[in-house]
Amino acid sequence: MHGRTEVAGLSLERLAHIDHFLQTQYLDTGKLKGAVVLVHRRGETAHLGVLGAMDAERGRPMRADTLFRIYSMTKPVTSVAFMMLVEQGLVALDDPVAKYIPAWKNLGVYDGGFMETFRTKPCERPMLIVDLLRHTSGLTYGFQQRSNIDAAYRKLGIGEIEVQGTLDSMIEALAGLPLEFSPGTAWNYSVSTDVLGYLIGKISGQPFEQFLRTRLFDPLEMADTGFYAPPGEADRLAACYTLTPKGVVLQDDPAKSPYLKPPSFVSGGGGLVSTAQDYLRFCRMVLNGGELDGRRYLSPKTIRQMGLNHLPGGQELATMSRSLFSEAAYAGLGFGLGFSTTVDPAATLIPATVGDLSWGGAASTFFWIDPKEELIAILMTQLIPSSAYPIRRQLRTLVYSALTEMNG
Repeated sequence: MHGRTEVAGLSLERLAHIDHFLQTQYLDTGKLKGAVVLVHRRGETAHLGVLGAMDAERGRPMRADTLFRIYSMTKPVTSVAFMMLVEQGLVALDDPVAKYIPAWKNLGVYDGGFMETFRTKPCERPMLIVDLLRHTSGLTYGFQQRSNIDAAYRKLGIGEIEVQGTLDSMIEALAGLPLEFSPGTAWNYSVSTDVLGYLIGKISGQPFEQFLRTRLFDPLEMADTGFYAPPGEADRLAACYTLTPKGVVLQDDPAKSPYLKPPSFVSGGGGLVSTAQDYLRFCRMVLNGGELDGRRYLSPKTIRQMGLNHLPGGQELATMSRSLFSEAAYAGLGFGLGFSTTVDPAATLIPATVGDLSWGGAASTFFWIDPKEELIAILMTQLIPSSAYPIRRQLRTLVYSALTEMNG
């Protein structure tokens, strides 16, 4: 690197500003305890920042190979795995979900009442597989705390990683609850991707976690990615924090975390731990059109289809969303098959490219893939909720500000 002022069309001086910004605005002020930020372009890692502490209570510095709870950054991984089954012809996007979950055949839409007295009306059309991939299924999350359906999810522990249920018990519980809305009529962040995990197991004939291991993680050399910290690697698991009215407090102590052992509920929507380097392997495969190091996982056509805006009528996420919570909080975005995608860069009011793919996790992790610019950026940190600070918008600005030449 000696004597170079740029790498892969990115200014090294400006990339260095990312770490300075995070240090002064987030770490020195106590907003975050630590972070790993990675910028990769045209096949080269142009920047890797390793900042602060992975476990502030024990004074343990952040490492490049720290294990993070990636929460909803699990969703794109599950969605890619599901599309492998679609490519095999084992399931189609326009299949009714009830074809694979017969108990859901007569799901109704909420029409009043509380958990024991729910009234329902018929769906305008059946829930389709594509509804699960794009969150237009009518399912929800208990933590939305917005409706009587959410309250029922909370009471039954549906979709909560800490609850000692299973994928089977989640599917069974959902069979007894109404949908929030008729499938395809709105967007709502939900357990939809957990349902995809269940379906991967059912359709492939092997446990969901085993499918991910054999079809994605092992061949991609993502040895540090799984539903719990690898045996003997517990000392690499970061502490997770939450922002409360009293400040930042420890939410999950890595010494006694549920992520130290295999979970009973294997969450395709939010259960993985991973590292910045492992997640980069996944992103590089997506950026390369479904191939990495000579091995193909999906076809370029499928990857392209996943990045299109699949919201009905080409609507934007902000217009269709009735969700109180999402990992994408600004205008100009649509939603594809497991990723959000930029449809109107001007509306985002930050640098963006039509067709870029992104998503984040509940503990403020974030990534995006910009195929046109051959760019990947990943932020790993551990602060709940992800809406606490505008760090994702700021990171996009900082990374794109380092461009010295453009592809798009």
